[in-house]
Amino acid sequence: MSYRELYVSPSSIFSGFQKPFTEASYVMLGVPFDVTSTYRTGARFAPLAIREASLNIETYSLRSKMDIEDISLHDLGDLHVTSDAQETLKRLEKVVRELLASEKIPALIGGEHTVTLGAAQAIGKDFAVLDFDAHLDLRDEYMNLRTSHTTFMRRINEQAKPDKIIEIGTRAVCKEELAYAKKADINFTTTQQIRKEGVEKTAAKIDRLLGNTKKVYLTVDMDVLDPAFAPAVQNPEPDGLCVHMFYELLSTVTDARVVAFDVVEVAPPYDNGVTSVQAAKTFFEILSAIEKTRKQQS
Repeated sequence: MSYRELYVSPSSIFSGFQKPFTEASYVMLGVPFDVTSTYRTGARFAPLAIREASLNIETYSLRSKMDIEDISLHDLGDLHVTSDAQETLKRLEKVVRELLASEKIPALIGGEHTVTLGAAQAIGKDFAVLDFDAHLDLRDEYMNLRTSHTTFMRRINEQAKPDKIIEIGTRAVCKEELAYAKKADINFTTTQQIRKEGVEKTAAKIDRLLGNTKKVYLTVDMDVLDPAFAPAVQNPEPDGLCVHMFYELLSTVTDARVVAFDVVEVAPPYDNGVTSVQAAKTFFEILSAIEKTRKQQS
């Protein structure tokens, strides 16, 4: 029995368009986990809400000129999570590793941001993490937890050991995180910098930082958007990106180097579905951008 059969159950199908697993290039995987949430809870409900939203918005990307209907996508279902964060991350790592070995691109529907740690540990060596997020998440410990959605990026740096970590949309930090980012050479770009420099210059900066990186793990915390546009997130932070700037930047920097990605931290109980729609659209734009550049290279 494979890990995906052992630890995953079927659910409603993302986008409504499904290819058999063997034929799919991209595999959706829900991770309904929010055990370490420190403010709002509810991200465990996000996989279902985002799938529902994906069934009710149009699938064509005017930016990438791609349609989700034409992308070979398979929705595997939801990971069997537990209240034990380490066990859940271990299961996730095994499933993601198996998907990568099957030459699939895992697309994870969070869940809290801690899930990125489990997935990143499956990537192996020689990769970069590109993170759209209001927070640095570089604390060593928070509320007596060393593994949580406030510390996961530090754990990624220590345990998964990516070549580079690049954080985009930063606007919520503490002194400890700033000191660690400097010490560990973790680059971050604030929302103020993005507005001042614009999408084109910011995208060029990210490209320079990635350099010759061949593999990228892309993670999007929906709190990178201003709460006016995405109110139902677990830790909303004012002064975020607007929708237009976010999608333009995301679609510009997302390319065929992305080997796995996630969209996390949506807490559906806190709005009437707007944030879930934004998250579903984010998946569409990421999938379209990856597929466009893969086709250009083939």
